Amino acid sequence: MSHKPSKPLIPRLQVFEIADQLWFPSLLRKYMQAALTAAWTTYIPHLQQSSPAGIVARLLSQPNLLPHSPSKYVFIDFCAGAGGPTPQIEKHINSSLTHHHSRKSPQVSYAQAAARPEPVKFILTDLHPHEELWSAFASASPNLTFIPESVDASNAPASLTQQQGKKVFRLFNLAFHHFDDTLARKILKNTVDTSDGFGIFELQDRTIGGGFVTCCLFGVATMLLAPYYAFVWKSPLALVFTYLFPALPFVLVWDGWMSSLRTRTAEEVEQMLRGCGGDGVEDWVVKSGSESFMWPVGKVNWVVGYKK
Repeated sequence: MSHKPSKPLIPRLQVFEIADQLWFPSLLRKYMQAALTAAWTTYIPHLQQSSPAGIVARLLSQPNLLPHSPSKYVFIDFCAGAGGPTPQIEKHINSSLTHHHSRKSPQVSYAQAAARPEPVKFILTDLHPHEELWSAFASASPNLTFIPESVDASNAPASLTQQQGKKVFRLFNLAFHHFDDTLARKILKNTVDTSDGFGIFELQDRTIGGGFVTCCLFGVATMLLAPYYAFVWKSPLALVFTYLFPALPFVLVWDGWMSSLRTRTAEEVEQMLRGCGGDGVEDWVVKSGSESFMWPVGKVNWVVGYKK
């Protein structure tokens, strides 16, 4: 069940995150991105109700959230990084569409097959593309593509925002808190002027439970699961930077705390949207909520906006 996140006790602060710095080693940044992707996509039965990526997919598929079905949109991740949750969101949404249709029509005729819902398309983009990583995701799904060139979310090219009769929905997964107020308004204005909707999804907020405690638990989980992920990533060095020189858990926790201080509430996002100067912004609807994926503090906090 969706509910409103708690009101933060402190104002938003544009503090720095270690992994954003140019001097931060690329190998550690790679491990951090992989760890954050794991936080989005891992599902532990009996401990979690769903993975966070699964929650986002379910939200976007709900008939009462967006004015149109998911198949009417192209979902563009404007800050895809190393891939993040978007490949899993794509898989969840298209699998649920197929499952729902086959359950309604167990013996599919030719006419029924023609009436199947159209697969939902997703596109990965970023200011700093990860072409090699994205290629692997794209090769695993015909519904996932990427833009190999740099894409500025505050000035998206028309070739990207004009999708042959489809509506454009922008995704910001664990990303919108990185933008300062000036850049955030520019991105929202460009969204209003060239797109039909957006979704901001964060795993932290400016509360003690949703910020400080959640990030500490993430650091503990990193320490516990490091051997498994070192095997999955085929990189024993992950163990070195977790146990011998614990740079990885330290930076994950520190940057998590800083991310919490930078995260905007739904009210703050809507206020920026209304004041961004976009054409017809008064006709946009904003919805928000918080969905639990792990008791007691694991939550996906979301803000969704769309044209009426």
